[in-house]
Amino acid sequence: MTTALPVAGAAAALGLLALSIRLRLIVTTVDGDSMEPTLRSGDRVLVRRTKRVRSGDVVLVRFPDLPNERRPVADRQLLLKRATAVQGDRVPAGWADPDVAGLAGMTVPPGSVVVLGDNRPTSWDSRHYGFVPRERIVGVMVRHLSAAPSPEPEPARSR
Repeated sequence: MTTALPVAGAAAALGLLALSIRLRLIVTTVDGDSMEPTLRSGDRVLVRRTKRVRSGDVVLVRFPDLPNERRPVADRQLLLKRATAVQGDRVPAGWADPDVAGLAGMTVPPGSVVVLGDNRPTSWDSRHYGFVPRERIVGVMVRHLSAAPSPEPEPARSR
C-alpha cells in the first residue's frame, strides 16, 4: 500500500501535464493548397495557442462568416494563413491582387491582423475578408510535423 500512493500521484501528475499540453498545443492537418509551397495538403503541423502574432508567422485562424453568396469555406472553419501585417503596420500598396477589401495603404488597426495565403491565386484571405480581429487567431504554427506523401511520378511510357 505504501507504493500505491506515489504511483497514483505520479499518474495524476502525468495526466495534468498531458492536459496542460493539450490545452496549449494543437496538431492539425493542412487541407487545401492556399499555403503552397510552404505547406501542402496532407501536411501535419503543430500550433501553439496564442493571440500574440508577429508579421511573417503562419497562424491558425477562424475566419469570420460572410453572406452565403461569398462563403468559400464552412462556417467557423480553421485555416492556416501567413500574418503579413499586424497592428500598426502599413499595408503596402500593391500588396495583393485582387484587393477586394480595399486595405492597400491603410494602417492595421489595434487588435487586428492581415493574413494571406502563400499561394495567392487559390487563397481566400484578408483580400476578401479584410482585417482579421486578433480574437479569431487560434494560434501560431511552431513546427511542421510531417509532410504529405509526394505524388508518385508517372511511369515512363514506351512507344
